[in-house]
Order: sequence, then C-alpha cells, then structure tokens
Amino acid sequence: MTTKPKFTEKKYLITLLCVTALFMLWGIAITMGDVLNKHFQNVLGVSKSESGLVQFSIFGAYAVMGIPAGLFMKRFGYKNGVLLGLSLYAFGAFLFVPAANAESFGYFRIALFILACGLATLETVAHPFVAALGNQRTSDQRINFAQSFNGLGTIIGPVIGSYFILRGSGIDGTLDSVKTLYIVIGCVIAAFALIFSTLKIPALSTNFEDENEAQIDKPIAPKKKLFQHRHFKWAIAAQFFNAAAQGGTWAFFINYGHEIMGFSDELAGYYFALSMVFMTIGRFAGTFLMKYLAPNKLLSIFAFANIVMCVIIGGAWGWPSFVALLMLNFFFSIMFPTIFSLGLKNLGPHTQQGSSFIVMGVVGAAFFPYFMGSIADHYGISQAYYLPIICYLIIFLFGSIFYKVKG
Repeated sequence: MTTKPKFTEKKYLITLLCVTALFMLWGIAITMGDVLNKHFQNVLGVSKSESGLVQFSIFGAYAVMGIPAGLFMKRFGYKNGVLLGLSLYAFGAFLFVPAANAESFGYFRIALFILACGLATLETVAHPFVAALGNQRTSDQRINFAQSFNGLGTIIGPVIGSYFILRGSGIDGTLDSVKTLYIVIGCVIAAFALIFSTLKIPALSTNFEDENEAQIDKPIAPKKKLFQHRHFKWAIAAQFFNAAAQGGTWAFFINYGHEIMGFSDELAGYYFALSMVFMTIGRFAGTFLMKYLAPNKLLSIFAFANIVMCVIIGGAWGWPSFVALLMLNFFFSIMFPTIFSLGLKNLGPHTQQGSSFIVMGVVGAAFFPYFMGSIADHYGISQAYYLPIICYLIIFLFGSIFYKVKG
C-alpha cells in the first residue's frame, strides 16, 4: 500500500511560512506599479505612453535577472538567493528617495528596475524552494498555496498605494507621499531580510525525491540537458503566453468598464480590485481542487474556461460580458504556479536553472498589451479580448498533452 504524501513535513513548516510571505511581498510591489503609473502622470506630467515605461522597467528586469538569479541560486543555495532578492528589493525602494528629490522620471525607472530585479530573484528562488519543502507529489499544492498569498498581495498593493500615494497627490501634488511610503517599504523588507538570515533551513533534496516514492519521483533520464526536456520547453512557452494574457487583460480592464459598461474610471478601478479578489479566491479553490484533480487537468479546464470567457467578453453583451471579464482572473489564478510546478518536474540538478528560465516567461506581459491596444484602437476594446484566446490555447495544450515528462 502507498501512503498519501503530506502537504509538507513538520521540520519544514517555519521555512514554508517564511517563504510563503515572500509571495505576498512581491505581489504588493508588482501591483503598486499601476498606482505609480497614474501618479507620475499627475505629478511629473508624463504622457500615458511614457508612464507605460513603468511596466516595461518592471518586466524588463525579469528578463534581465532571471538567468543570473538562477545561477546565483545554484551556486549559493536557496537561502542566499532569497537574501539577494530582498536586498535588491530594499535597495530599489530606498532609491525612491533621491529620485523623488530630483523629481526625475528616469531616476524612478532606475529605482523600479533595481527593485524589480529583487522581485525577479525572489520569484526565481521561491518557487523551487517551496517545491523542495516536501514530497514532489504535493509540490503543486504547496506552490498554489503560496501563490494564494501572492494574490493577497496584489489586493493589498493597490489599496496601500491608492491611499498613501494617490490620496497624497490629490492633497499637495508632490512626490513626498511616494518617498515616505517607499522608505517604510525599504525598512520592512530590510527587517524581513535580517529575520530570514537567522533562519535555519533543514536539508533539502534538489530533485525532490522521496524514498517512499522512489519509482514515481525518481528523475527520468538524469543525464539529459535542460532543454532536452520537452515538458520544460513547453512550460516556458505556456508561462510566456500566460503572462501575456494577464498583462493585456489588466492593462485594458478599466477601458472595457468605461467604454462598454459606461462606468467612470474610478468605478471601473474598483471593479478591477474586485477581480483581484476573484483571483485570490481562485487560488485557494485551486489548491483545494488539486486534492481531487491532477494539476495538469485542472490547468486545462481553467484554460478552456478562459477561452469561453474571452468569447463572451468579445461579444460586448453588457453585464454577462463584464462578469466574464471578472471571471478571467478567477481562472487565471492557478495558471502561473501550476505551469511553474509542472515545468520543474523531474529536472533533477537542472531545477534551479530551469526555474530562472520559466520566470523569464513573465516578459510576455511587457509586449502583449501593445498588440491588444492596436486592435482596440482599430476595432474596439471588446474585439481586443479575442486575442488572448491564442494564449489560452497554448496553455490548454500544455496542460492536456505537453506537460508529460518524457524519458
């Protein structure tokens, strides 16, 4: 008889909680970029296209830092990788002070780039770290559990940013609120780094093997090179298109609410925050459902569901279409962590390096919104939401066919 593997082991519990906290911390920073976008338009007088460089700075850092972070993690280990990420995160936050003093959009972009290099490092390290904190069979559950708190961070970020930054700009029209907030953020991240440095990490198995599941978890063809693993290459593609669809959906959510539903920008923004709540609910629901459904099957179901949602959204049928737009985030919920986990399966000593390449797939979010925007300019915002169907089709194929580990 085989024993059902545990979610994690007692010796890993504290480490798992600390690493899970990282997911929330970078979720806060990522979504605060949208708040900064609007604030820079108000205070620095930059155009909408120029303010879009905020996102390019953030996601560009993921493309630049993914491989170096993976190499650093492989050489110095998970713990030191986390400490590097937190250090860059804090340093970038503190650089907001001279940027605010100089009232320079260029300086802010540099600060954001360095901060995002820290975020990219944390993402590269944290996913395989969480996967290694227990049996490989439950790695999908652990990563989705940790990503649930990332979803919480994506809700907290806009709330904090809107209150302390946009509210501040409405009062005095200066960058003082930005400077103060990021000093606090830098101090919090630095304090967390200090706490994490004192943490004793139990011995981990690089390839997540479990002695009781030797036949199941044993790495297949351990001498294969990283890019000889077909499922890994498909995971990179799936992650690229997943990030692309997410970036495009979020970029034009408020436009859809305003142009199709007739909402004010403010009301559409509140609905956007609600959609983030849907995503968080979806991540917790996904973690639960994976007890009964294989992760790849759930991924395929959610990808197919979003294909249907996009068809309804593109139809511009009033509230049914807008509810479908809200539901996109619910079905988004498990995609990033599940693609990540499936892509890392049985990579053995290539796990850390593989993590860095999958993280780099986030760069899709830097480019796809441009193509959706072009369709929206020529054919209307609702028509633009047909384009992500291509993305979900790739994800569906990965979850239904190409996730399989080949010998």
